[in-house]
Amino acid sequence: MTKANIGLIGLAVMGQNLVLNMERNGYAVAVYNRTTSTMREFVDAHPGKKLVPAETLEEFVQSLESPRKVMIMVKAGGAVDAVIEQLTPLLDQGDLIMDGGNSFYRDTERRAVALTEQGFNFMGVGVSGGEEGALWGPSIMPGGPQEVWTKVQPILEAIAAKAPEDGKPCVSYLG
Repeated sequence: MTKANIGLIGLAVMGQNLVLNMERNGYAVAVYNRTTSTMREFVDAHPGKKLVPAETLEEFVQSLESPRKVMIMVKAGGAVDAVIEQLTPLLDQGDLIMDGGNSFYRDTERRAVALTEQGFNFMGVGVSGGEEGALWGPSIMPGGPQEVWTKVQPILEAIAAKAPEDGKPCVSYLG
């Protein structure tokens, strides 16, 4: 089985469109949604795409190349914490979790400290541009350690909007 380059949890419209953007830019993407039927409908609607469906978080984690890169696109707040709590026992130290939702910055700081103490990498990743931006190129604002940023930089730069003047990706690493 081919391993996915990145995984995304949360297949509401923003998550679905980011997955399609990543896939269009050459990445195999593992997909998981708490409601399995949502994941199945999404995968079935896009035959021939480099999508790796997972019905459980265990399958999802096993489908990812190591070190794993996981983007969470669920509602900010308790839902993010719940996903992280279910996900971390399945991950290896050094794996990367990215919160792509609109989390409150103090929640992001709290998660970064807690996950770093457990040996995981964490980034808060702002995604701007709405549904269309997610599909065709959002503005992306990642924050976290520089050495972690470099692990995911190629993917985020590939999917980001491009500046019309020079074609550079609309990604600003915020530290």
